[in-house]
Amino acid sequence: MIETRHWHPVAQSVDIARDLPLAGNLLEHPLVLWRDAAQQVHAWADQCPHRGALLSLGKVCNGQLQCGYHGWRFDATGHCVHVPALPGFVPPESHRARAYEAQERYGLVWVRLAGTPLFDPPTRPDLPAFSAETDSGLRKLICGPYDVATSAPRIVENFLDMAHFGFVHDGWLGTREATAIDDYQVQRTSTGLLATGCRAWQPRSNLHATNAAQVEYTYEVTAPYSAVLTKLPDPAHLAAPPVNEESALFRESIALFICPVAPEVSRVWFRLAMTDFASSDDKLQAFQHTIFMQDKPVLESQMPRRLPLDLRAELHTVADKASSTYRKYLRELGVTFGVS
Repeated sequence: MIETRHWHPVAQSVDIARDLPLAGNLLEHPLVLWRDAAQQVHAWADQCPHRGALLSLGKVCNGQLQCGYHGWRFDATGHCVHVPALPGFVPPESHRARAYEAQERYGLVWVRLAGTPLFDPPTRPDLPAFSAETDSGLRKLICGPYDVATSAPRIVENFLDMAHFGFVHDGWLGTREATAIDDYQVQRTSTGLLATGCRAWQPRSNLHATNAAQVEYTYEVTAPYSAVLTKLPDPAHLAAPPVNEESALFRESIALFICPVAPEVSRVWFRLAMTDFASSDDKLQAFQHTIFMQDKPVLESQMPRRLPLDLRAELHTVADKASSTYRKYLRELGVTFGVS
């Protein structure tokens, strides 16, 4: 399965404590996430090789993961280094947990299950949502996770879709009185696609908007289950300028990062990057929460939940060309998880 060669987000970094492991799930593989004495994050199969108990039920002792069933302890490489029932026993190299590759980026833990990597974790330093935490010109914030009963590709496709704004997000990102979608441009890229010139009339495009405005979007698919949008509303419609001397305009970028838990189950995070340094985390997260909670019931209603890659399976118009291009990209890449 080609998806095992991709990097996927599985948890927020701050949720992995120093002394307790965290259970996760990726591509129907149960995971245990934990930190060693150097605070390096690890992702292993959540199964003790001794009697199959969940390692996530254990704890971290002196930088080693201890199984909660018989107390077997494993070092950071996955090798068993102590069996309490046999204090003098030296476990051989074959006594080890199954370890996967893991790394931290954008406030999330990313895991790759097997094979030669096809992509790094989505990385575009020229895009605001992917710039470093040390970039003082932009504020970074994670929203989520959201557990959604649908496939990851359905969620990406919804993220790329502007035609639903006036109906699902009426009074927020759109209005039923202005639902026409102007023509826009879509091109394939090495990581997916880029859609430019995307425009929408929005009553409230962000937390500070006080009047409706024409907003221009750029969308980019940066990996099979990740995408990012940037938007630049008219600053004349803002209640007040952002508290940031480095930027005279309100800018906002939103990255969508999805963990494909199962073919029809996904976990979603959004990473915000913006020039708003005045609003509280709660206010910014509440706005994003409102928008996604409007999307969620629609996403979970779509049938089939697995995105059809045969373009004849559903109807399309020119307003859907970003999503049509996304489906072609997944098919050419050989993606099989969450599609039909």
